[in-house]
Amino acid sequence: MGSPHDHVGDGLRSRFRPQLGTTAVHVVPLCVRPARPGGRAAALRRIRARGSRVPDACRDRVRRGDALSRRDRLPDRRACSGDTGVDARTSTRRTVKVLHIHRIGGIGGSERHLLTLLPALAERGVDVSFLGLDDTSRAPDPFYEALSVPFERVPAPRDLDPRLALRVRRASRAADLVHTHLVHADVYGALGARRLVSTKHNDDPFRAGAFRFVERAVARRASRIIAITAALARFQVERVGLPDDKLEVIHYGLDEPPTPWGSNPRDDVPPGARVVLAVCRLEPQKGLDLAVRAFPDVRRKHPEAVLVALGEGPQRQELERLADELDVPVFLPGRVPDVTAWLRRANLLVHPARWEGFGLALLEAMLASLPIVATRVSSIPEIVVDRENGLLVPPDDAAAFATAVSRVLDDPGDLGARGYERARAEFSVARMAEHTLDVYRRARST
Repeated sequence: MGSPHDHVGDGLRSRFRPQLGTTAVHVVPLCVRPARPGGRAAALRRIRARGSRVPDACRDRVRRGDALSRRDRLPDRRACSGDTGVDARTSTRRTVKVLHIHRIGGIGGSERHLLTLLPALAERGVDVSFLGLDDTSRAPDPFYEALSVPFERVPAPRDLDPRLALRVRRASRAADLVHTHLVHADVYGALGARRLVSTKHNDDPFRAGAFRFVERAVARRASRIIAITAALARFQVERVGLPDDKLEVIHYGLDEPPTPWGSNPRDDVPPGARVVLAVCRLEPQKGLDLAVRAFPDVRRKHPEAVLVALGEGPQRQELERLADELDVPVFLPGRVPDVTAWLRRANLLVHPARWEGFGLALLEAMLASLPIVATRVSSIPEIVVDRENGLLVPPDDAAAFATAVSRVLDDPGDLGARGYERARAEFSVARMAEHTLDVYRRARST
């Protein structure tokens, strides 16, 4: 079991090291000395005069009755009276080793979250490292180029691989705590972790059966489970069946829009266009088909409007066909190295998701002072407050979506400015990192 005070007693050593092996009995003659005058008090004075000292439970960080040093064992978690010069929180941050594990296939919301969280933990004294379970493409490369903590990459082309399980188990042995992200990391990380923390990043309502069984099994193994929103925590309890007494809610934190990892290629967006921007994977969950279907109505009021969606995914061809059928300008540049440049060009951000774990693009837009039009689903109302920093509409309602987009293009008001203020006040990196450290302390004390 771990503790916030692990390793404080590492400096204590037993002066004598017993030898292991066959038991031997040594018979020595006894020599009875006459008692010295002065009794016990004089004996203690003679001990102190020779430079020895009696261990003190508070000063030496040992429990009363401990005869040997407490190396690799838990110190007493009760605070000693008096000023010891060691702050418990600082001690934890200097010593705890945390290994984060995640399957990497590019840079999405959970990957961008890690690029922010891991250095913030390292700045607070955590010995943090990262183990990436990679797909076999080049897509993970930009993530590692941006990662600023020690890491190891392991090929993971298949969902189940016994050899990969052994490698993850070996990597986990040196860590005081293993922190996993998403189901592949959950499964492999649970096999070798001393203490396990698992973060849930999404609330896919269509995953069932084996996925739910695996998530419940991992939950039994985990000391703590982090949900990135309150809506996701409710989903994990009500739909997945995870224990609510292990769940903690920690929102993503962000202090600035994403740092570029290169220059954007040239694009065909006409000069003077009013850019309606989406930053997400191209898949049904994100609802970009809704935005495309709404765009004919948007263009009737704002013929200079264009839709730009940054990201890749299986829905690309479907979106291109739909845009051609409706004769609306939709640009799909794919993954771009400089998202911030597009945030500066945009007039608003749209996020028409059908369900959502968090939506980190929402925070990025708020930090760029962009107004937002999004759907009222899952966690989105925790980030976008309707009529304060954006407009919320029902999911899969193209008419309502078009009306909201046109309204913001007509007059954005101070939606962008209030979004920036909300992001700075409620979703800082420091707040996220401190709450994560609190979870680590509780996980190690269970």
